[in-house]
Amino acid sequence: MMIGLYIVIARGNLVKKVMGLSIFQVSVIMFYVSIGKIEGGTAPIIPEGGYQLVYSNPLPHVLMLTAIVVGISTTALALALIVRIQEAYGTVEDDELNKIDGASS
Repeated sequence: MMIGLYIVIARGNLVKKVMGLSIFQVSVIMFYVSIGKIEGGTAPIIPEGGYQLVYSNPLPHVLMLTAIVVGISTTALALALIVRIQEAYGTVEDDELNKIDGASS
């Protein structure tokens, strides 16, 4: 998790920042899925006999599926914006974009 956060903070390239954000997101998803698993737990389906079993909670897994979809959409939008920035300014480096922005204002 901290590797993704470090990449977002320390790198100046916008593509690398998006990659760091994706690493951070995947680590959070893996964390939530791992805490949602119960040792010896089964899927929450009531068997025919109706006897009690230990079930795994399906809610963390469902929420993380939603997070995956949102993360993919966010990453796709960010990369599309980076392509437009590259076409408009000729660079994706954060420092160079700040210099260009400072010169125009």
